[in-house]
Amino acid sequence: MAQVSNNSHPVHGAGLGLRRVHFDSLADQFPTQISFMEVAPENWIDVGGKTGRQFRTIAERIPIVAHGLSLNIGGPAPLDETFLMRVKQFLDAHNVRCYSDHLSYCTDDSHLYDLLPIPFTEDAVHYVANRIRQTQDIIGRRMAIENISYYAAPGQEMKEIDFINAVLEEADCYLHLDVNNIYVNSINHRYDAEAFLKALPGERIAYAHIAGHYFEAEDIRIDTHGADVIDPVWRLLDVAYDTFGVFPTLLERDFDIPPLDKILKEVDTIARIQQKYNSTHDETISEQQA
Repeated sequence: MAQVSNNSHPVHGAGLGLRRVHFDSLADQFPTQISFMEVAPENWIDVGGKTGRQFRTIAERIPIVAHGLSLNIGGPAPLDETFLMRVKQFLDAHNVRCYSDHLSYCTDDSHLYDLLPIPFTEDAVHYVANRIRQTQDIIGRRMAIENISYYAAPGQEMKEIDFINAVLEEADCYLHLDVNNIYVNSINHRYDAEAFLKALPGERIAYAHIAGHYFEAEDIRIDTHGADVIDPVWRLLDVAYDTFGVFPTLLERDFDIPPLDKILKEVDTIARIQQKYNSTHDETISEQQA
């Protein structure tokens, strides 16, 4: 087991994306197995009234991370510095532990309402890395970039893994690891998911996502966050912990959201896999000290 994980993760344990449909259940009794929660800042900036008060209560109760939807880090339009200043204010106001967004683009003259792949080229590496550094300067902290799922690779000159690693190195940012996206891409683009995972820089992992997807065909999977996590994706998370050590991991569920008691069963699965490796680590320390 080659543990090279970042020992200063912004959060710890198993997390869950905050969804308004669960507000009442969370208010009744906050689940002890949730160690942190994630929000999209675009959905919460300037929200007031009862909903805003409910959010502030949760943010005061449990660590929060923010995962953006519209940074457009790879797009041709200039960075929206006004928006980024509002993000900074949101992060500061709620003591948000980590800010991340997608290694993609989503805006040109208007919002495209999708996360589209950046061409895997050397020029794109420099362009994106520079925009990440600009973003980090504006928000006053290092951010994390998530590996996305994609269904075409226009203008590709580099392998996906080489592109991601080059961006992370040049921008000197964190990695927001999406385990399901690796699995989905490995099916759609015919590569070995475990080999791809192990080639990532584990020391840069801030935290991870795990989610379900849609089975279109044996050779086509669609990233939806609208289904239960399947066994091969759980196994890939297990491999990730075995390779890099345990890192904080969050369950994403954006569509067909079940009641909280059902969705917590998958949060429990994250915690069980983490505990397996935490126990192994504790046993190794005890043996070394004996």
